[in-house]
Amino acid sequence: MLTRRELLKSAAAAGVVGAAMGLRPGLPRAGRPARGLTVPGADDLIMRAVPSSGEELPIVGLGSSATFSRMARGENAAALGDVLSAMNAEGGSVFDTAPSYGASEEVAGALAAELGITDQIFWATKVNVAGRGGGAADPDEARAQIERSFTRIGKSSIDLIQVHNLGDPPVQVGILEEYKAEGRVRYIGITSTSDRRYPALMQAMRDYPLDFIGIDYAVDNTSAADEVLPLAMEEGIGVLVYVPFGRTRLWSRVGDRELPDWAAEFDASTWAQFFIKFAAAHPAVTVVTPATSNPEHMHDNMGGAKGRLPDPDQQTRMTELVDSLPPAG
Repeated sequence: MLTRRELLKSAAAAGVVGAAMGLRPGLPRAGRPARGLTVPGADDLIMRAVPSSGEELPIVGLGSSATFSRMARGENAAALGDVLSAMNAEGGSVFDTAPSYGASEEVAGALAAELGITDQIFWATKVNVAGRGGGAADPDEARAQIERSFTRIGKSSIDLIQVHNLGDPPVQVGILEEYKAEGRVRYIGITSTSDRRYPALMQAMRDYPLDFIGIDYAVDNTSAADEVLPLAMEEGIGVLVYVPFGRTRLWSRVGDRELPDWAAEFDASTWAQFFIKFAAAHPAVTVVTPATSNPEHMHDNMGGAKGRLPDPDQQTRMTELVDSLPPAG
């Protein structure tokens, strides 16, 4: 009898074969909202299944680093409620945060409660109390940080907690496994946005029963596609994509250039959708989580979860276009 992981590997291999045969795994498919979520507007969004469970999530969510984090520290933090409302209104649900993102986790938790949408959000947060340079993590401090996340988010069970930046996996993944066994955390994972640490990330993917990884991936930053994303498919691990805009790098590169007409072939009407759809088109990717503190940008970003996704030939054309642009200043 096959184990669950062996079954997942078989399914992943079938997906790879399909891609090799020219099939388009990213074709849009209306799907049901994630289990336990009743999110309006999700019916017309592209959904992807979490490999370890089959639960479907909208392929675009919201990150809370960068400007979201900076605004959460300021006097206008309440305005971030409009960003959460925009995501919710468009059918999005995945909100990625971390204790290290300033006041993002606490402010978002309070605003979601005020808006009455706490239970409609798929909360993805992180833990890392390891010292700089990969030092040891104190188990009591890690548990205390996790408990603070429960208080801030206001849910008895957090959807996803990941070990941030590969911080002492033996200790911190082990603690997350305990929380998952207790039913207090639904999914666990680990993150890295440094290609020099990809070997350590891949080793963790092989060594631990992870549901997710979080990684950087963008049209001008595709090194994760060489080994990390194929390994995620092989191991049946979901993928959250961070910084699909290269933080601000891609905006600097395109400047005031017009979006090419051929972007309409995969239903991108803005540069944001162009960048998001590139990341979402990889079959290993579960959710793309661009950060924003602007509700109009949130509405625009959610357009990346609608319509068609670029096929392999179109993805090549996208990378060639971006590669031809001047580097970020």
